Amino acid sequence: MLKPSERGKRCQSLTSVTAVTVAAMSAAVITRLAGMVRWEPGTRERLQAAAIDLYIGRGYDRTTAADIAQAVGLTERTFFRHFADKREVLFSGQELLEQAFLDGVAAAGADASPLEMVESALSAAAPFFSAERRDHSRRRQRIISENPALQERELLKLAGLATALASALRSQGVPEATATLAAESGVTGFGVAFGKWIAESEERSFLDIEREVLGELVAMATGAT
Repeated sequence: MLKPSERGKRCQSLTSVTAVTVAAMSAAVITRLAGMVRWEPGTRERLQAAAIDLYIGRGYDRTTAADIAQAVGLTERTFFRHFADKREVLFSGQELLEQAFLDGVAAAGADASPLEMVESALSAAAPFFSAERRDHSRRRQRIISENPALQERELLKLAGLATALASALRSQGVPEATATLAAESGVTGFGVAFGKWIAESEERSFLDIEREVLGELVAMATGAT
């Protein structure tokens, strides 16, 4: 029987050997996968750009996931690693936008009014809509506007944002009815601001437009001129 000190040395030795073996195996696996899988930085963005071009040029209904992948030299299998289906190319990233809303509510603090929390939520989401993204957003909206099924998906997306925002407001102590009303009004304002932002002649930042819309909402609610 091994003495405790000998058992300890043997365990330490086995641990070292195992670590080296696992490291070697990992390196081999990584090398093998690198040769098997074509995985390039920016693949998701390339697929999105190709999809937008095809949806506009060929039509959404006449474009397949295979068409999109082929347009950027990838396989259909690669497409489905990034997107559940061709529709989600237009709607991916909603979870990030929703999280920005929630972070904005938390940043406002529990002492803020419901409207101040909503304003903070919308402001936190504004960076998603940079000037560089405006043309992409215009083209995306054009595709959605021409397809009833996509319009329905867009409405569901906004409804989901309102539900999440209302839940965040309630977690800050806002009463149920007030939270729902504030969240629904805020998301409606967000939609109006987005519509203005993608207008062909519009050049203002999303944040400036958003603040203008919220100001109009407050004025309407208070009866101010």
